[in-house]
Amino acid sequence: MKNPVKVTLTGAAGHIGYALAFRIASGEMFGPDQPVNLRLLEIPQALGSLRGVGMELEDCAFPLLHDVVLTDDPEIGFRETDYALLIGAKPRGKGMERKDLILDNARIFAAQGRSLNQYANRDVRVLVVGNPANTNALIAQSNAPDLDPSQFSSMTRLDHNRALGQLANKTNSLVANINRMTIWGNHSMTQYPDISQCLVGGVPAYDLVTRDWVIDHMIPRIQRRGGEIISARGLSSAASAADAVVDHVRDWALGTDEGDWVSMSVTTDGSYGISEGLMFSFPVTCSARGYQIVKGLELDDLSVARLKASERELLEERAIVDELLQATS
Repeated sequence: MKNPVKVTLTGAAGHIGYALAFRIASGEMFGPDQPVNLRLLEIPQALGSLRGVGMELEDCAFPLLHDVVLTDDPEIGFRETDYALLIGAKPRGKGMERKDLILDNARIFAAQGRSLNQYANRDVRVLVVGNPANTNALIAQSNAPDLDPSQFSSMTRLDHNRALGQLANKTNSLVANINRMTIWGNHSMTQYPDISQCLVGGVPAYDLVTRDWVIDHMIPRIQRRGGEIISARGLSSAASAADAVVDHVRDWALGTDEGDWVSMSVTTDGSYGISEGLMFSFPVTCSARGYQIVKGLELDDLSVARLKASERELLEERAIVDELLQATS
């Protein structure tokens, strides 16, 4: 039996954390032969609910679940962790300006970055889910100077999966038969779902759908899907977000399928003309060495314009975070 993998979930008693913890414990994230230790981290006010999550995990009797720790102490939650899934974040309140939301969450993720820097395994991999995810990941990364920037990512896999679902429905195909989907940019309304490289059963996607459908229906549908779900359920996405976390980490840990790629927000290195020092979603492949941005894809003028729009938004968000860093340095 392998040594257990330590996985930390923040916001573990929330909707996404609750949906996610059981799937990790079941072996879906790391495989059917990999034991896991769960470190479930919450704010003090949520410890009662967190105890209930712990009870249910115990009652499930998962064969691969080696240990569960429930805590509100970052030192305990992040100590020697191998994977940190940063889910908890302050939601946007009524009348709250976007700048205020970014600043409030920057303080949260700056503290988590410092905790990871101090306590986590030196090879830890960090996935930020709490919104605004890209900039939250950037601030956590910047507060963990002893960790490599490539150890941090933020999640656009939910957008990626939503785009796969829309294309599968439109082409009457199985998602399993679609590859090379890409989400570019920020996890926001500026994200760019791109099917220009997609194959559906080996056939170029643009041989099966019209460009008008992509521009007028698919792209805005993916950009607004979260709002659609809130309108329908009265709650934000939880099960689908947890599913995307499982997909993201599984591929990062175990590798992507040959001939395919996935979408991850990772540290920019100048690829595709995007400014360095951002957290931007690219097509990536994953292997034992980590992730690699897929290079050399041809982008038309429309695609370049959409990438640049998302870049501008992320630069604006980074400027807000820079203000906070300068004010507290």
